[in-house]
Amino acid sequence: MNLISTLWHDHRTLMVFVIVLIVVIPFLIFYLKKAKEHPKGLIAAALSNMGERFGYYIMNAVLVLFICSKFGISDETSGLIFGIFYFLIYVLALPGGIIADRTQNYKRTIITGIIVMAIGYALLSIPVFSDQGAKSWVFVLAMCALLLIACGNGLFKGNLQAIVGQLYDDFEAEAAKEGPEALAAAKEKRDSGFQIFYVFINIGGVIAPFVAPIIRDWWLGAKNLVYNADLPRLCHKFLMGTMEGNDMSNLTQLSQKFAGAADNLPAFCQNYLQVYNTGVHLSFIVSVLAMLISLCIFLAVKHKLPNPVKKEKANVQDYTEEERLANAKEIKQRMMALYAVLGIAVFFWFSFHQNAQSLSIFARDFVDTTNLPPEIMQFINPFFVIVLTPVIMWIFAAFVRKGKEVSTPKKIALGMFIAACAYIFLIIVAIIHNYPSGSEFKAMEESVKMSMKSSPSVLIVTYFFLTVAELFISPLGLSFVSKIAPRHMVGKCQGLWLTATAIGNLFIFLGVKMLNAFPHQWMTWGVFALICLASMSIMLGMLKWLERVTQ
Repeated sequence: MNLISTLWHDHRTLMVFVIVLIVVIPFLIFYLKKAKEHPKGLIAAALSNMGERFGYYIMNAVLVLFICSKFGISDETSGLIFGIFYFLIYVLALPGGIIADRTQNYKRTIITGIIVMAIGYALLSIPVFSDQGAKSWVFVLAMCALLLIACGNGLFKGNLQAIVGQLYDDFEAEAAKEGPEALAAAKEKRDSGFQIFYVFINIGGVIAPFVAPIIRDWWLGAKNLVYNADLPRLCHKFLMGTMEGNDMSNLTQLSQKFAGAADNLPAFCQNYLQVYNTGVHLSFIVSVLAMLISLCIFLAVKHKLPNPVKKEKANVQDYTEEERLANAKEIKQRMMALYAVLGIAVFFWFSFHQNAQSLSIFARDFVDTTNLPPEIMQFINPFFVIVLTPVIMWIFAAFVRKGKEVSTPKKIALGMFIAACAYIFLIIVAIIHNYPSGSEFKAMEESVKMSMKSSPSVLIVTYFFLTVAELFISPLGLSFVSKIAPRHMVGKCQGLWLTATAIGNLFIFLGVKMLNAFPHQWMTWGVFALICLASMSIMLGMLKWLERVTQ
Protein backbone atom coordinates (compact mmCIF):
# COMPACT_ATOMS: atom_id res chain seq x y z
CA MET A 1 0.00 0.00 0.00
CA ASN A 2 2.87 2.38 0.78
CA LEU A 3 4.31 1.80 -2.70
CA ILE A 4 0.96 2.51 -4.35
CA SER A 5 0.49 5.61 -2.17
CA THR A 6 3.92 6.90 -3.11
CA LEU A 7 3.39 6.26 -6.82
CA TRP A 8 0.01 8.03 -6.70
CA HIS A 9 1.41 11.05 -4.88
CA ASP A 10 4.41 11.47 -7.18
CA HIS A 11 2.98 10.27 -10.50
CA ARG A 12 -0.80 10.79 -10.38
CA THR A 13 -1.17 11.57 -14.08
CA LEU A 14 0.92 8.57 -15.13
CA MET A 15 -0.99 6.26 -12.78
CA VAL A 16 -4.36 7.37 -14.19
CA PHE A 17 -2.98 6.87 -17.69
CA VAL A 18 -1.99 3.27 -16.89
CA ILE A 19 -5.38 2.54 -15.32
CA VAL A 20 -7.18 3.95 -18.39
CA LEU A 21 -5.08 1.79 -20.70
CA ILE A 22 -5.85 -1.35 -18.67
CA VAL A 23 -9.58 -0.61 -18.94
CA VAL A 24 -9.49 0.28 -22.64
CA ILE A 25 -7.54 -2.76 -23.93
CA PRO A 26 -10.41 -5.30 -23.46
CA PHE A 27 -12.75 -2.96 -25.35
CA LEU A 28 -10.22 -2.66 -28.16
CA ILE A 29 -10.15 -6.46 -28.45
CA PHE A 30 -13.96 -6.48 -28.49
CA TYR A 31 -14.09 -3.98 -31.38
CA LEU A 32 -11.49 -5.89 -33.36
CA LYS A 33 -13.65 -9.02 -33.08
CA LYS A 34 -16.80 -7.11 -34.05
CA ALA A 35 -15.03 -5.68 -37.08
CA LYS A 36 -14.69 -9.19 -38.56
CA GLU A 37 -18.39 -8.98 -39.46
CA HIS A 38 -17.72 -5.82 -41.48
CA PRO A 39 -15.83 -4.97 -44.70
CA LYS A 40 -12.16 -5.97 -44.50
CA GLY A 41 -10.87 -2.45 -45.07
CA LEU A 42 -12.66 -0.98 -42.04
CA ILE A 43 -9.89 -1.64 -39.50
CA ALA A 44 -7.23 -0.52 -41.97
CA ALA A 45 -8.97 2.84 -42.42
CA ALA A 46 -9.68 3.12 -38.69
CA LEU A 47 -6.03 2.54 -37.75
CA SER A 48 -4.89 5.23 -40.19
CA ASN A 49 -7.38 7.64 -38.68
CA MET A 50 -6.45 6.65 -35.11
CA GLY A 51 -2.81 7.66 -35.60
CA GLU A 52 -3.76 11.03 -37.06
CA ARG A 53 -6.33 11.69 -34.33
CA PHE A 54 -3.80 10.78 -31.64
CA GLY A 55 -1.47 13.50 -32.87
CA TYR A 56 -4.32 15.97 -33.24
CA TYR A 57 -5.80 15.41 -29.78
CA ILE A 58 -2.41 15.90 -28.10
CA MET A 59 -2.58 19.48 -29.31
CA ASN A 60 -6.35 19.87 -29.00
CA ALA A 61 -6.36 18.99 -25.29
CA VAL A 62 -4.04 21.85 -24.38
CA LEU A 63 -4.47 24.42 -27.16
CA VAL A 64 -6.76 26.99 -25.49
CA LEU A 65 -4.82 26.93 -22.23
CA PHE A 66 -1.48 26.82 -24.07
CA ILE A 67 -2.27 29.96 -26.10
CA CYS A 68 -3.10 31.73 -22.84
CA SER A 69 0.04 30.54 -21.05
CA LYS A 70 2.37 31.13 -24.02
CA PHE A 71 1.26 34.60 -25.12
CA GLY A 72 -0.47 35.98 -22.02
CA ILE A 73 -3.72 36.72 -23.83
CA SER A 74 -7.20 36.54 -22.33
CA ASP A 75 -9.43 33.47 -22.20
CA GLU A 76 -11.80 35.16 -24.64
CA THR A 77 -9.11 35.91 -27.24
CA SER A 78 -7.64 32.44 -26.90
CA GLY A 79 -11.12 30.99 -27.30
CA LEU A 80 -11.68 33.06 -30.45
CA ILE A 81 -8.40 31.84 -31.97
CA PHE A 82 -9.33 28.27 -31.12
CA GLY A 83 -12.82 28.74 -32.56
CA ILE A 84 -11.43 30.04 -35.88
CA PHE A 85 -8.90 27.19 -35.97
CA TYR A 86 -11.62 24.63 -35.24
CA PHE A 87 -13.78 26.24 -37.93
CA LEU A 88 -10.97 25.87 -40.48
CA ILE A 89 -10.28 22.28 -39.39
CA TYR A 90 -13.75 21.29 -40.58
CA VAL A 91 -14.69 23.82 -43.27
CA LEU A 92 -11.55 23.01 -45.27
CA ALA A 93 -12.84 19.45 -45.57
CA LEU A 94 -15.28 20.76 -48.20
CA PRO A 95 -12.59 21.95 -50.66
CA GLY A 96 -10.62 18.86 -49.62
CA GLY A 97 -13.52 16.67 -50.76
CA ILE A 98 -13.93 18.65 -53.98
CA ILE A 99 -10.21 18.30 -54.74
CA ALA A 100 -10.41 14.54 -54.26
CA ASP A 101 -13.55 14.30 -56.43
CA ARG A 102 -12.02 16.31 -59.27
CA THR A 103 -8.54 14.79 -59.21
CA GLN A 104 -10.10 11.32 -58.97
CA ASN A 105 -7.51 10.37 -56.36
CA TYR A 106 -8.70 10.20 -52.76
CA LYS A 107 -5.63 8.37 -51.53
CA ARG A 108 -3.07 10.85 -52.81
CA THR A 109 -5.12 13.69 -51.30
CA ILE A 110 -5.14 11.91 -47.93
CA ILE A 111 -1.36 11.33 -48.04
CA THR A 112 -0.76 15.01 -48.87
CA GLY A 113 -2.96 16.01 -45.93
CA ILE A 114 -0.96 13.91 -43.47
CA ILE A 115 2.34 15.40 -44.66
CA VAL A 116 1.03 18.99 -44.42
CA MET A 117 -0.22 18.32 -40.87
CA ALA A 118 3.16 16.88 -39.87
CA ILE A 119 4.86 20.09 -41.04
CA GLY A 120 2.40 22.16 -38.99
CA TYR A 121 3.03 20.16 -35.82
CA ALA A 122 6.80 20.38 -36.40
CA LEU A 123 6.58 24.19 -36.49
CA LEU A 124 4.43 24.18 -33.36
CA SER A 125 7.01 22.07 -31.49
CA ILE A 126 9.78 24.68 -31.78
CA PRO A 127 10.28 26.24 -28.28
CA VAL A 128 10.87 29.87 -29.26
CA PHE A 129 9.76 32.83 -27.14
CA SER A 130 9.35 36.59 -27.30
CA ASP A 131 8.54 39.28 -24.73
CA GLN A 132 6.06 40.88 -27.15
CA GLY A 133 3.46 38.12 -26.70
CA ALA A 134 0.68 38.21 -29.30
CA LYS A 135 2.45 41.02 -31.20
CA SER A 136 5.56 38.97 -31.93
CA TRP A 137 6.76 36.91 -34.90
CA VAL A 138 6.54 33.88 -32.62
CA PHE A 139 2.77 34.35 -32.44
CA VAL A 140 2.61 34.60 -36.26
CA LEU A 141 4.65 31.38 -36.52
CA ALA A 142 2.21 29.59 -34.20
CA MET A 143 -0.78 30.81 -36.22
CA CYS A 144 0.86 29.65 -39.47
CA ALA A 145 1.43 26.24 -37.88
CA LEU A 146 -2.25 26.02 -36.94
CA LEU A 147 -3.24 27.03 -40.48
CA LEU A 148 -1.10 24.24 -41.94
CA ILE A 149 -2.67 21.72 -39.55
CA ALA A 150 -6.15 22.90 -40.57
CA CYS A 151 -5.34 22.66 -44.30
CA GLY A 152 -3.85 19.18 -43.94
CA ASN A 153 -6.84 18.05 -41.92
CA GLY A 154 -9.17 19.32 -44.64
CA LEU A 155 -7.42 17.13 -47.19
CA PHE A 156 -7.45 14.12 -44.87
CA LYS A 157 -10.57 13.91 -42.74
CA GLY A 158 -13.59 13.94 -45.07
CA ASN A 159 -11.89 11.90 -47.75
CA LEU A 160 -11.07 9.02 -45.43
CA GLN A 161 -14.68 9.04 -44.23
CA ALA A 162 -15.84 8.93 -47.84
CA ILE A 163 -13.67 5.85 -48.39
CA VAL A 164 -15.32 4.18 -45.38
CA GLY A 165 -18.73 4.99 -46.87
CA GLN A 166 -17.59 3.41 -50.14
CA LEU A 167 -16.52 0.27 -48.27
CA TYR A 168 -20.14 -0.18 -47.20
CA ASP A 169 -21.48 0.64 -50.67
CA ASP A 170 -19.35 -2.20 -52.04
CA PHE A 171 -20.27 -4.43 -49.08
CA GLU A 172 -24.00 -3.92 -49.76
CA ALA A 173 -23.55 -4.41 -53.51
CA GLU A 174 -21.94 -7.80 -52.89
CA ALA A 175 -24.70 -8.75 -50.44
CA ALA A 176 -27.39 -7.77 -52.96
CA LYS A 177 -26.15 -10.57 -55.24
CA GLU A 178 -27.14 -13.05 -52.53
CA GLY A 179 -30.69 -11.78 -52.20
CA PRO A 180 -32.89 -9.28 -50.29
CA GLU A 181 -32.24 -10.79 -46.85
CA ALA A 182 -28.47 -10.60 -47.24
CA LEU A 183 -28.79 -7.00 -48.48
CA ALA A 184 -30.93 -6.02 -45.48
CA ALA A 185 -28.39 -7.59 -43.10
CA ALA A 186 -25.55 -5.73 -44.82
CA LYS A 187 -27.36 -2.40 -44.60
CA GLU A 188 -27.80 -2.87 -40.85
CA LYS A 189 -24.02 -3.02 -40.52
CA ARG A 190 -23.41 0.52 -41.77
CA ASP A 191 -24.38 2.41 -38.59
CA SER A 192 -22.44 0.03 -36.33
CA GLY A 193 -19.50 0.15 -38.78
CA PHE A 194 -19.25 3.91 -38.48
CA GLN A 195 -19.50 3.53 -34.70
CA ILE A 196 -16.52 1.13 -34.75
CA PHE A 197 -14.62 3.58 -36.98
CA TYR A 198 -15.51 6.36 -34.53
CA VAL A 199 -14.27 4.30 -31.58
CA PHE A 200 -10.81 4.01 -33.12
CA ILE A 201 -10.73 7.79 -33.44
CA ASN A 202 -11.37 7.95 -29.72
CA ILE A 203 -8.74 5.36 -28.81
CA GLY A 204 -6.25 7.95 -30.02
CA GLY A 205 -8.24 10.62 -28.20
CA VAL A 206 -8.28 8.83 -24.85
CA ILE A 207 -4.47 8.46 -24.77
CA ALA A 208 -3.51 11.83 -26.24
CA PRO A 209 -4.65 14.19 -23.42
CA PHE A 210 -2.11 12.59 -21.08
CA VAL A 211 0.89 13.27 -23.32
CA ALA A 212 1.29 17.04 -22.98
CA PRO A 213 0.68 17.19 -19.19
CA ILE A 214 3.07 14.25 -18.55
CA ILE A 215 5.85 15.79 -20.65
CA ARG A 216 5.21 19.30 -19.30
CA ASP A 217 5.21 18.12 -15.66
CA TRP A 218 8.37 16.09 -16.30
CA TRP A 219 10.08 19.17 -17.75
CA LEU A 220 8.92 21.34 -14.84
CA GLY A 221 10.24 18.75 -12.39
CA ALA A 222 13.60 18.65 -14.17
CA LYS A 223 13.84 22.41 -13.52
CA ASN A 224 12.76 22.09 -9.85
CA LEU A 225 9.31 23.50 -10.54
CA VAL A 226 5.79 22.05 -10.24
CA TYR A 227 2.54 22.53 -12.13
CA ASN A 228 -0.04 25.08 -11.02
CA ALA A 229 -3.04 25.97 -13.19
CA ASP A 230 -3.17 29.63 -12.11
CA LEU A 231 0.53 30.51 -12.18
CA PRO A 232 0.89 31.21 -15.93
CA ARG A 233 -1.92 33.78 -15.84
CA LEU A 234 -0.54 35.44 -12.72
CA CYS A 235 3.03 35.47 -14.07
CA HIS A 236 1.92 37.17 -17.30
CA LYS A 237 -0.12 39.78 -15.41
CA PHE A 238 2.81 40.52 -13.11
CA LEU A 239 5.26 40.95 -16.02
CA MET A 240 2.78 43.14 -17.94
CA GLY A 241 1.95 45.22 -14.85
CA THR A 242 -1.77 44.45 -15.00
CA MET A 243 -2.22 42.88 -11.56
CA GLU A 244 -5.61 43.57 -9.98
CA GLY A 245 -7.70 42.54 -6.98
CA ASN A 246 -6.09 39.65 -5.12
CA ASP A 247 -3.68 38.75 -7.96
CA MET A 248 -0.56 39.97 -6.16
CA SER A 249 -1.31 38.18 -2.91
CA ASN A 250 -2.19 34.99 -4.81
CA LEU A 251 1.08 35.14 -6.79
CA THR A 252 3.10 35.73 -3.65
CA GLN A 253 1.38 32.85 -1.88
CA LEU A 254 1.96 30.43 -4.77
CA SER A 255 5.59 31.52 -5.36
CA GLN A 256 6.49 30.79 -1.75
CA LYS A 257 6.42 27.09 -2.65
CA PHE A 258 9.63 27.61 -4.66
CA ALA A 259 12.97 28.44 -3.02
CA GLY A 260 14.01 32.05 -3.63
CA ALA A 261 11.10 32.82 -5.94
CA ALA A 262 9.46 35.41 -3.68
CA ASP A 263 12.76 37.35 -3.46
CA ASN A 264 12.93 37.90 -7.24
CA LEU A 265 9.44 37.63 -8.69
CA PRO A 266 10.30 39.04 -12.17
CA ALA A 267 12.98 36.38 -12.73
CA PHE A 268 10.74 33.65 -11.30
CA CYS A 269 7.78 34.58 -13.52
CA GLN A 270 9.94 34.74 -16.63
CA ASN A 271 11.56 31.39 -15.86
CA TYR A 272 8.30 29.64 -14.93
CA LEU A 273 6.58 30.69 -18.16
CA GLN A 274 9.50 29.58 -20.33
CA VAL A 275 9.89 26.19 -18.63
CA TYR A 276 6.12 25.59 -18.50
CA ASN A 277 5.59 26.33 -22.19
CA THR A 278 8.74 24.53 -23.35
CA GLY A 279 7.28 21.37 -21.83
CA VAL A 280 4.15 21.80 -23.95
CA HIS A 281 6.22 22.47 -27.07
CA LEU A 282 8.09 19.21 -26.53
CA SER A 283 4.79 17.30 -26.47
CA PHE A 284 4.04 18.44 -30.03
CA ILE A 285 7.02 16.39 -31.20
CA VAL A 286 4.89 13.36 -30.32
CA SER A 287 2.20 14.76 -32.65
CA VAL A 288 4.74 14.82 -35.48
CA LEU A 289 5.66 11.19 -34.77
CA ALA A 290 1.95 10.25 -34.71
CA MET A 291 1.48 11.81 -38.17
CA LEU A 292 4.40 9.81 -39.53
CA ILE A 293 3.00 6.60 -38.03
CA SER A 294 -0.41 7.36 -39.56
CA LEU A 295 1.28 7.93 -42.92
CA CYS A 296 3.11 4.59 -42.72
CA ILE A 297 -0.11 2.75 -41.80
CA PHE A 298 -2.04 4.32 -44.67
CA LEU A 299 0.70 3.57 -47.19
CA ALA A 300 0.74 -0.03 -46.00
CA VAL A 301 -3.03 -0.57 -46.24
CA LYS A 302 -4.16 1.74 -49.06
CA HIS A 303 -4.33 -1.16 -51.52
CA LYS A 304 -7.14 -2.64 -49.36
CA LEU A 305 -9.23 0.51 -49.64
CA PRO A 306 -11.53 1.42 -52.56
CA ASN A 307 -11.26 4.64 -54.55
CA PRO A 308 -14.78 6.13 -54.61
CA VAL A 309 -14.01 8.63 -57.32
CA LYS A 310 -12.92 6.09 -59.93
CA LYS A 311 -15.93 3.90 -59.25
CA GLU A 312 -18.44 6.74 -59.24
CA LYS A 313 -17.05 8.33 -62.37
CA ALA A 314 -18.00 5.19 -64.28
CA ASN A 315 -21.50 5.32 -62.81
CA VAL A 316 -21.96 8.92 -63.89
CA GLN A 317 -20.81 8.15 -67.40
CA ASP A 318 -23.46 5.39 -67.63
CA TYR A 319 -26.33 7.83 -66.90
CA THR A 320 -28.43 8.82 -69.91
CA GLU A 321 -29.98 12.29 -70.15
CA GLU A 322 -33.40 10.77 -69.36
CA GLU A 323 -31.98 9.06 -66.27
CA ARG A 324 -30.45 12.33 -65.10
CA LEU A 325 -33.83 14.09 -65.36
CA ALA A 326 -35.62 11.21 -63.63
CA ASN A 327 -33.13 11.30 -60.75
CA ALA A 328 -33.16 15.10 -60.38
CA LYS A 329 -36.18 15.18 -58.06
CA GLU A 330 -34.81 12.45 -55.80
CA ILE A 331 -31.40 14.14 -55.64
CA LYS A 332 -33.05 17.45 -54.72
CA GLN A 333 -35.04 15.80 -51.90
CA ARG A 334 -31.95 14.04 -50.62
CA MET A 335 -29.96 17.27 -50.55
CA MET A 336 -32.78 19.13 -48.78
CA ALA A 337 -32.88 16.41 -46.12
CA LEU A 338 -29.10 16.60 -45.80
CA TYR A 339 -29.19 20.38 -45.33
CA ALA A 340 -31.92 20.03 -42.69
CA VAL A 341 -29.83 17.62 -40.62
CA LEU A 342 -26.74 19.77 -41.16
CA GLY A 343 -28.61 22.70 -39.62
CA ILE A 344 -29.25 20.67 -36.47
CA ALA A 345 -25.62 19.49 -36.44
CA VAL A 346 -24.42 23.11 -36.31
CA PHE A 347 -26.08 23.63 -32.94
CA PHE A 348 -24.96 20.29 -31.58
CA TRP A 349 -21.29 20.95 -32.32
CA PHE A 350 -21.58 24.49 -30.95
CA SER A 351 -22.73 22.93 -27.69
CA PHE A 352 -20.61 19.78 -27.68
CA HIS A 353 -17.26 21.34 -28.52
CA GLN A 354 -17.41 23.43 -25.39
CA ASN A 355 -15.31 20.55 -24.04
CA ALA A 356 -12.28 22.33 -25.50
CA GLN A 357 -13.57 25.81 -24.63
CA SER A 358 -15.77 26.85 -21.72
CA LEU A 359 -15.56 23.40 -20.12
CA SER A 360 -11.73 23.57 -20.25
CA ILE A 361 -11.82 27.00 -18.59
CA PHE A 362 -14.37 25.66 -16.09
CA ALA A 363 -12.03 22.73 -15.32
CA ARG A 364 -9.07 25.08 -14.84
CA ASP A 365 -10.82 27.63 -12.62
CA PHE A 366 -13.82 25.98 -10.95
CA VAL A 367 -12.67 22.38 -10.47
CA ASP A 368 -10.16 21.15 -7.92
CA THR A 369 -7.19 20.14 -10.09
CA THR A 370 -4.82 19.44 -7.20
CA ASN A 371 -4.49 15.80 -8.19
CA LEU A 372 -4.88 16.06 -11.98
CA PRO A 373 -4.22 18.91 -14.47
CA PRO A 374 -7.36 20.29 -16.18
CA GLU A 375 -6.16 19.14 -19.62
CA ILE A 376 -6.30 15.53 -18.44
CA MET A 377 -10.07 15.85 -18.07
CA GLN A 378 -10.26 15.77 -21.88
CA PHE A 379 -9.67 12.01 -21.78
CA ILE A 380 -13.06 11.43 -20.12
CA ASN A 381 -15.05 11.99 -23.32
CA PRO A 382 -13.15 9.55 -25.59
CA PHE A 383 -12.93 7.07 -22.70
CA PHE A 384 -16.72 7.06 -22.44
CA VAL A 385 -16.99 6.71 -26.23
CA ILE A 386 -14.96 3.49 -26.06
CA VAL A 387 -16.76 2.10 -23.02
CA LEU A 388 -20.32 3.11 -23.94
CA THR A 389 -20.33 2.34 -27.66
CA PRO A 390 -20.95 -1.42 -27.11
CA VAL A 391 -23.90 -0.54 -24.87
CA ILE A 392 -25.38 1.82 -27.48
CA MET A 393 -24.80 -0.72 -30.25
CA TRP A 394 -26.49 -3.45 -28.16
CA ILE A 395 -29.51 -1.22 -27.48
CA PHE A 396 -29.92 -0.34 -31.17
CA ALA A 397 -29.50 -3.99 -32.17
CA ALA A 398 -32.13 -5.05 -29.60
CA PHE A 399 -34.66 -2.68 -31.18
CA VAL A 400 -33.84 -4.11 -34.63
CA ARG A 401 -34.37 -7.68 -33.38
CA LYS A 402 -37.79 -6.68 -32.06
CA GLY A 403 -38.70 -5.11 -35.38
CA LYS A 404 -38.69 -1.62 -33.87
CA GLU A 405 -35.56 -0.15 -35.45
CA VAL A 406 -34.86 3.44 -34.38
CA SER A 407 -34.24 5.57 -37.46
CA THR A 408 -31.07 7.63 -37.74
CA PRO A 409 -32.99 10.97 -37.66
CA LYS A 410 -34.76 9.87 -34.45
CA LYS A 411 -31.41 8.90 -32.89
CA ILE A 412 -30.07 12.38 -33.68
CA ALA A 413 -33.11 14.01 -32.01
CA LEU A 414 -32.61 11.87 -28.90
CA GLY A 415 -28.95 12.88 -28.91
CA MET A 416 -29.88 16.56 -28.70
CA PHE A 417 -32.07 15.86 -25.66
CA ILE A 418 -29.25 13.99 -23.92
CA ALA A 419 -26.86 16.88 -24.65
CA ALA A 420 -29.37 19.23 -23.00
CA CYS A 421 -29.27 17.00 -19.90
CA ALA A 422 -25.51 17.66 -19.56
CA TYR A 423 -26.08 21.40 -19.35
CA ILE A 424 -29.11 21.08 -17.09
CA PHE A 425 -26.82 19.17 -14.71
CA LEU A 426 -24.25 22.01 -14.85
CA ILE A 427 -27.01 24.54 -14.15
CA ILE A 428 -27.85 22.65 -10.96
CA VAL A 429 -24.17 22.51 -9.92
CA ALA A 430 -23.68 26.24 -10.57
CA ILE A 431 -26.78 27.16 -8.54
CA ILE A 432 -25.80 24.91 -5.61
CA HIS A 433 -22.28 26.41 -5.45
CA ASN A 434 -23.56 29.92 -6.21
CA TYR A 435 -20.88 30.39 -8.87
CA PRO A 436 -20.36 33.95 -10.12
CA SER A 437 -18.85 34.85 -13.49
CA GLY A 438 -15.43 33.49 -14.34
CA SER A 439 -13.87 36.95 -14.13
CA GLU A 440 -15.28 37.56 -10.65
CA PHE A 441 -14.23 34.10 -9.47
CA LYS A 442 -10.59 34.52 -10.62
CA ALA A 443 -10.34 37.78 -8.65
CA MET A 444 -11.14 36.07 -5.33
CA GLU A 445 -8.58 35.05 -2.71
CA GLU A 446 -6.87 31.73 -3.42
CA SER A 447 -8.21 30.18 -0.21
CA VAL A 448 -11.79 31.26 -0.99
CA LYS A 449 -11.60 29.86 -4.51
CA MET A 450 -10.31 26.51 -3.25
CA SER A 451 -13.21 26.24 -0.79
CA MET A 452 -15.73 26.77 -3.62
CA LYS A 453 -14.24 24.49 -6.26
CA SER A 454 -16.16 21.46 -7.50
CA SER A 455 -15.02 17.87 -7.46
CA PRO A 456 -13.74 16.39 -10.77
CA SER A 457 -16.82 14.14 -10.60
CA VAL A 458 -18.83 17.10 -11.94
CA LEU A 459 -16.90 16.89 -15.20
CA ILE A 460 -17.24 13.10 -15.29
CA VAL A 461 -21.05 13.33 -15.12
CA THR A 462 -21.15 16.16 -17.66
CA TYR A 463 -18.97 14.27 -20.13
CA PHE A 464 -21.06 11.15 -19.60
CA PHE A 465 -24.17 12.91 -20.90
CA LEU A 466 -22.28 14.69 -23.70
CA THR A 467 -20.64 11.45 -24.81
CA VAL A 468 -23.91 9.54 -25.01
CA ALA A 469 -25.30 12.45 -27.04
CA GLU A 470 -22.23 12.32 -29.29
CA LEU A 471 -22.73 8.59 -29.90
CA PHE A 472 -26.31 9.29 -30.95
CA ILE A 473 -25.24 12.03 -33.37
CA SER A 474 -21.67 12.06 -34.65
CA PRO A 475 -21.01 8.53 -36.02
CA LEU A 476 -24.65 8.19 -37.04
CA GLY A 477 -24.46 11.55 -38.78
CA LEU A 478 -21.57 10.21 -40.86
CA SER A 479 -23.64 7.14 -41.62
CA PHE A 480 -26.65 9.32 -42.53
CA VAL A 481 -24.55 11.34 -44.99
CA SER A 482 -23.18 8.18 -46.60
CA LYS A 483 -26.75 6.88 -47.04
CA ILE A 484 -28.33 10.02 -48.41
CA ALA A 485 -25.51 11.48 -50.53
CA PRO A 486 -26.08 11.36 -54.33
CA ARG A 487 -23.66 8.78 -55.68
CA HIS A 488 -21.56 11.28 -57.67
CA MET A 489 -21.23 13.71 -54.70
CA VAL A 490 -19.86 11.46 -51.94
CA GLY A 491 -16.78 13.54 -51.13
CA LYS A 492 -18.66 16.84 -51.36
CA CYS A 493 -21.44 15.67 -49.02
CA GLN A 494 -18.97 14.39 -46.43
CA GLY A 495 -17.36 17.81 -46.73
CA LEU A 496 -20.75 19.47 -46.14
CA TRP A 497 -21.19 17.47 -42.92
CA LEU A 498 -17.81 18.71 -41.73
CA THR A 499 -18.70 22.24 -42.87
CA ALA A 500 -21.74 22.16 -40.58
CA THR A 501 -19.40 21.11 -37.79
CA ALA A 502 -17.12 23.99 -38.76
CA ILE A 503 -19.91 26.57 -38.52
CA GLY A 504 -20.78 25.32 -35.04
CA ASN A 505 -17.11 25.49 -34.09
CA LEU A 506 -16.76 29.06 -35.34
CA PHE A 507 -19.03 30.26 -32.54
CA ILE A 508 -17.76 28.08 -29.69
CA PHE A 509 -15.67 31.00 -28.36
CA LEU A 510 -18.96 32.53 -27.18
CA GLY A 511 -19.03 29.90 -24.43
CA VAL A 512 -15.89 31.34 -22.80
CA LYS A 513 -17.15 34.87 -23.32
CA MET A 514 -20.45 34.07 -21.61
CA LEU A 515 -18.72 32.19 -18.80
CA ASN A 516 -16.61 35.24 -17.93
CA ALA A 517 -19.27 37.89 -18.63
CA PHE A 518 -22.62 36.60 -17.34
CA PRO A 519 -23.11 37.54 -13.66
CA HIS A 520 -24.13 33.99 -12.75
CA GLN A 521 -22.53 30.90 -14.25
CA TRP A 522 -25.81 28.99 -14.54
CA MET A 523 -26.88 31.45 -17.25
CA THR A 524 -24.11 30.21 -19.55
CA TRP A 525 -25.15 26.57 -19.21
CA GLY A 526 -28.79 27.61 -19.60
CA VAL A 527 -28.06 29.02 -23.08
CA PHE A 528 -26.64 25.68 -24.22
CA ALA A 529 -29.50 23.69 -22.67
CA LEU A 530 -32.07 25.81 -24.51
CA ILE A 531 -30.20 25.47 -27.83
CA CYS A 532 -30.14 21.67 -27.50
CA LEU A 533 -33.83 21.43 -26.56
CA ALA A 534 -34.87 23.73 -29.42
CA SER A 535 -32.82 21.66 -31.90
CA MET A 536 -34.44 18.46 -30.63
CA SER A 537 -37.92 19.94 -31.15
CA ILE A 538 -37.12 21.00 -34.73
CA MET A 539 -35.68 17.57 -35.53
CA LEU A 540 -38.78 15.82 -34.19
CA GLY A 541 -40.93 18.12 -36.32
CA MET A 542 -39.09 16.98 -39.47
CA LEU A 543 -38.86 13.33 -38.42
CA LYS A 544 -41.44 11.71 -40.72
CA TRP A 545 -40.16 13.57 -43.77
CA LEU A 546 -36.53 12.63 -43.06
CA GLU A 547 -37.44 8.98 -42.45
CA ARG A 548 -39.32 8.86 -45.75
CA VAL A 549 -36.46 10.39 -47.74
CA THR A 550 -33.84 8.04 -46.26
CA GLN A 551 -35.78 4.83 -46.89
